[in-house]
Amino acid sequence: MRLGLAVAIGAALLLSLLPARAINRGKAEHLDSFTWNRTDPWFGGFSAIEVGDDGLSMTVLSDRAKILTARISRDGERISGVTPGQVHKVRSSRNKVLNGRAGDSEGLVVAPDGSLYISFEGIARVARYRRIGGPAEVLSRPKAFDHMARNGAFEALAMDPKGRLYTMPESSRAADGTIPVYRWDGRVWDTVFHLDQIGGFLPVAADFGPDGLLYVLERKAGTLGFRSRLRRWTVTEQGASNEETLFQSGTGRHDNLEGLSVWRDAQGKLRATMISDDNFLFLQRTEIVEYRLPD
Repeated sequence: MRLGLAVAIGAALLLSLLPARAINRGKAEHLDSFTWNRTDPWFGGFSAIEVGDDGLSMTVLSDRAKILTARISRDGERISGVTPGQVHKVRSSRNKVLNGRAGDSEGLVVAPDGSLYISFEGIARVARYRRIGGPAEVLSRPKAFDHMARNGAFEALAMDPKGRLYTMPESSRAADGTIPVYRWDGRVWDTVFHLDQIGGFLPVAADFGPDGLLYVLERKAGTLGFRSRLRRWTVTEQGASNEETLFQSGTGRHDNLEGLSVWRDAQGKLRATMISDDNFLFLQRTEIVEYRLPD
């Protein structure tokens, strides 16, 4: 665990006793922050979330190689409860349960055909799963993946409207300090563009919204806790453009947000649903946070 993250976790206990600091910049509207509590041994460490089109079904991924489906209950704009479904263990290509460094599962895509893609941080790679709980089909790994930081590789994973995967390392940077974005076209990975790293925020989740734009959730760990930021871009064959910052939270406003899903609600409004990684520590919490986004 990096020092900055450890310090932020230690400060979370103090911040939980203080009023949350307000959003200080952005265009999004905060709708709800729901604290999800359970005592099950599998509960916690959630690093990715995919919300169904109905806004009621979700799939969440733990960074300890667990994946589960669940149902969200709502009371108007607010989440009133979460009912977990089946819990599955993430497996290797040999159908063995992953653990340790190899099981550091971070990013999640649920494809239109029902298959799943998971990105990993401990050993940088992306794998396809034809069914939840089934064996992995590991996508080819270019040499660039071998040099990723052990705790700084692929937390973010997204699929564009053409079915191409995009991933980016959390902390491993290009020579000029920008964030390299890799795209899988079904055969090979290519570096298709770079994103600017601004203000020390690191990418921890990504999604293509129903509007076709690329959304990236970023986190900054400091001496007084966590800050979060959501940015989006238009992606074309020429690269990423039209960058917008949708929100940037004050320290302690949210816990350690790491998962992101962008969808449209029943009113046709864009919504971002995020989930926090509590690192299996009592002084943190599992939050499901939602914002309404401008079109």
